[in-house]
Amino acid sequence: MSGGGGTCVVFVEDDPPLREAMLQSLRLEGLAVEAHERAAPALRALSPEFPGVVVSDIRLPGMDGLEFFAAIRALDPELPVIFTTGHGDVEMAVGAMKQGAADFLAKPYSPSALIEAIGRAAEKRALVLENRKLRTALRDRESPGLIGSSDRVRRLEVLLGEVARTDIDIVLTGPGGVGKTFVAKRIHELSPRAARPFVSIDAGIWTHPDAELIIFGRDPSERLSRSGLIERAQGGTLLLDNFDTAPLALHGRIASLLETRSYRALGADRPRTADVRIVAAGTDKTGAATSGVLRHLGGIAIALPPLAERREDISAIFRYFVAHFEAEAQAASRPLRANEWQHLLGSDWPGNIRELRDFARNYVHGLTDYENATLAPEPGARSLAALVLAFERTVLVDALTQHRGRIARVEGALGIKRKTLYDKLSRHGLHPRDFRTTRQQG
Repeated sequence: MSGGGGTCVVFVEDDPPLREAMLQSLRLEGLAVEAHERAAPALRALSPEFPGVVVSDIRLPGMDGLEFFAAIRALDPELPVIFTTGHGDVEMAVGAMKQGAADFLAKPYSPSALIEAIGRAAEKRALVLENRKLRTALRDRESPGLIGSSDRVRRLEVLLGEVARTDIDIVLTGPGGVGKTFVAKRIHELSPRAARPFVSIDAGIWTHPDAELIIFGRDPSERLSRSGLIERAQGGTLLLDNFDTAPLALHGRIASLLETRSYRALGADRPRTADVRIVAAGTDKTGAATSGVLRHLGGIAIALPPLAERREDISAIFRYFVAHFEAEAQAASRPLRANEWQHLLGSDWPGNIRELRDFARNYVHGLTDYENATLAPEPGARSLAALVLAFERTVLVDALTQHRGRIARVEGALGIKRKTLYDKLSRHGLHPRDFRTTRQQG
């Protein structure tokens, strides 16, 4: 960007005398201005991180101002655009402001009026970018990642980190409640698109009577124009959640979106580009719906395991949810009763993480009904010996995690001899080295 060190401005005007006069006036005010005769090269100078303001004439050769504005909104809907316009184009400028333009100035306008409009827009832009930085910092500080220490979880966390750095599309599969939406958000958070929107199309939207309007939006040329979820996800990640429940009437349009990365809003004459990374989530990795999505996406499939296949993570996940609900309630929960421990370690958790989260919420709020329950195992439940082993492993994992795999400290915390400790670690397949660099969670 040429010019001084002040507010950045991309200025588009095809009238050479006017362009040069305004360029000089803006630079004299200390603004960093880049001037263009046409919109296309100006668009290449912009990005979602652009820290300034765009000023553009509506009447331009090639790509006109309104097409330029639509392309900017696809790039970053919050990037401020000020239109300059002749008397006959005022109605178009007013319409653009209804679509989100920052301001418009009718020709002839004074340099002071333009500088004042740029100042107002620049203040809002600075606030937008600062809020994005704060959201990113908060997300990085609060995001727990995948909770647990099992081999399945460690391998999955590594895999997610690898695929997130690419822009490849992903299909997540697994039974209900395993955390597919959480994993999709985790991929988004680890990706270069993290500062842009994460938008989900879920089962309630697929079956809504106005699903097409909600998803694809209505063109500005139509009355009551509306931005759709695809447009809101521009530059970010679009989650097709429960995609296997999408009605047949939408299959063709979704397939076209997946194949061409373009879509047509209701009433639109031409398609729009969809700059989104797509993550699809469904329950059946062998089903026709998933196979169809894979074929159109050309991405990779990641199967998420049910909770029953990663029992060693149950207590850590439970503690994480308990801490969350305790903070929410601003109160500490009572110690777990024996029957609650039995349920926690012995249940197969058919509802997976969602069911465990609900159990943790009820436990914190005193809504679990175990006051008069017996210790007799339910039909199909694991034996007492299996429960004792599971509890022992949980205690060992807790101690290793807390003391970062330092055996001397684990030995002291548990009050057992080192040889006994190593015997137990070997029995449970635990290795202190695996806990020396891991971040404590839960």
